[in-house]
Amino acid sequence: MTDSTAPSSPVVLEAWFDLQCPDCFQALDDVHALREKYGDRLDVRLRHFPLAKNKHAYAAAQAAEEAFEQEAGWPYAEALLARTADLADRGEPVLQEVAAGLGLDAEEFDTALIDGRHLLAVDADQAEGQALKVTGTPTYVIGGERLDGGKSQEGLRARIEEIADRLLVG
Repeated sequence: MTDSTAPSSPVVLEAWFDLQCPDCFQALDDVHALREKYGDRLDVRLRHFPLAKNKHAYAAAQAAEEAFEQEAGWPYAEALLARTADLADRGEPVLQEVAAGLGLDAEEFDTALIDGRHLLAVDADQAEGQALKVTGTPTYVIGGERLDGGKSQEGLRARIEEIADRLLVG
């Protein structure tokens, strides 16, 4: 069933995450629910906002970018978020373990972390996040509206749904 009033392109939800942030792991419940509800009408895009307090978040963001290059970005980000405490304790070896667990090209993955090929993408996300006044994670941007989940995620999914529904109707 197609709705002729629905826009031809999906609504974009930018999810500004720090991949070492336990709150971002909790936010995955909302991401999953939103994907379930909207399917391909909602394009959830991971945007990187590594927080200075999380020592391995910057490397984790680069690792996720390499995982996207290998067509496993969201599965990688979700698997890594499930291991935030492990990442905090053990650092970068966890990045490689998650990649191996997903069957990513380990050599290419290691090379990407060493040669810094994804530094610019992560830096660009962080700069854009700062320009949008992202201060904590998770933070969402949908329809030009910034929704800050850094202090509380209470009611965020309902607000995202309200905006998405409005944008999808046009």
